[in-house]
Amino acid sequence: MSPGIGLMNRRLKTEKDAVSLAMSGILKDYETELEKIKTLETKYDDDAGDWHVALGWEEKRAIVKMDSVLAKIIEIKEI
Repeated sequence: MSPGIGLMNRRLKTEKDAVSLAMSGILKDYETELEKIKTLETKYDDDAGDWHVALGWEEKRAIVKMDSVLAKIIEIKEI
């Protein structure tokens, strides 16, 4: 039996950790520079245990959804 999300040790413990992972995902998938990426908004979903980070660069915007336990990007959705 595996523990519930509330009992598991999170790898993305802070907002700073989540923003860092989100930026690395954007840098990997899009041709841009770190200095151009701005954090627009961050949100932690207590029920799912996921971080949502909105980032903007040049004329683009994206929401990066990450699993806080696995420290893994689940989805990058350009808006």
